[in-house]
Amino acid sequence: MPGGEPNPGEPPPPTFSSLILSLSTQALFTLGEIAESPDAEPQIDLLAGKQLIDLLGVLQEKTSGNLDAGESELMERILYDLRLRFVEIARRSTARPPEN
Repeated sequence: MPGGEPNPGEPPPPTFSSLILSLSTQALFTLGEIAESPDAEPQIDLLAGKQLIDLLGVLQEKTSGNLDAGESELMERILYDLRLRFVEIARRSTARPPEN
């Protein structure tokens, strides 16, 4: 479209930031921080959550020095937040008595 405006109904162009946000959303879902639907109980899959967090860590390592300041800061903040949440959720999960 003229003026560089996106067509209605078309997704925005992919960016590195959108990739980071997509992977972090998936990690939050696997950590039980996001439910599948408003009336569903969140499900926790620590192994999948750790794998996604580690994958973001690999991206950070492999792209080091190639990101702009905004992308680098976004990656740092998201990884810090996800790692803290993972530790907290893992502690809660192991402290909880088994359900019968």
